[in-house]
Amino acid sequence: MLSPFLIRGIINIFKELLINDQIHAKEVRLLSNAGEQIGIIPFEEALSNAKEAGLDLVLINGAGNPPVCKIMDYGKFKFDSIKREKEIKKNQKVSELKCITIRRMTIDKHDMETKAKHVIKFLKNGDKVKVTLWMKNGREQLYTANALKVLNEFYDMVKEFGDLDKEPKKTGKDCMMIIVPKK
Repeated sequence: MLSPFLIRGIINIFKELLINDQIHAKEVRLLSNAGEQIGIIPFEEALSNAKEAGLDLVLINGAGNPPVCKIMDYGKFKFDSIKREKEIKKNQKVSELKCITIRRMTIDKHDMETKAKHVIKFLKNGDKVKVTLWMKNGREQLYTANALKVLNEFYDMVKEFGDLDKEPKKTGKDCMMIIVPKK
């Protein structure tokens, strides 16, 4: 059974335009297959022009006064639009926000290097990284300058792979910064 989200996506891809006898208008503004404006003509004449060319009459803008129709090969148009949508989705890169947490301001250098390796791996994959430094007790919260210094040292370890999106700053009981991959 298909999920509702998948069904909605399929409906959006195959959104139908009104063609040929489905159009109900007395007169239409007609565009040729090349996109040139032919003018405002009666609907029957526009439909006969399309059939003579072996193409379809497609309603482009029904809200216009008069409605705008174009002579085109509707099957080819639909195929090309579906192909274009798939190409756009294929080329789209979804970046995630990964989170790394430093538990104390008194983190050991080796521990910080290990976390930096993880951040570098995330940045190479094209993901954003949020680095958070927790300050547990009131004593640590008094020395936010030290916490910002630790975050700046951490950024110095990974700066050749990423740029700062948000500078290190205090947010409540912790400090955080966001690093994005270099372009």
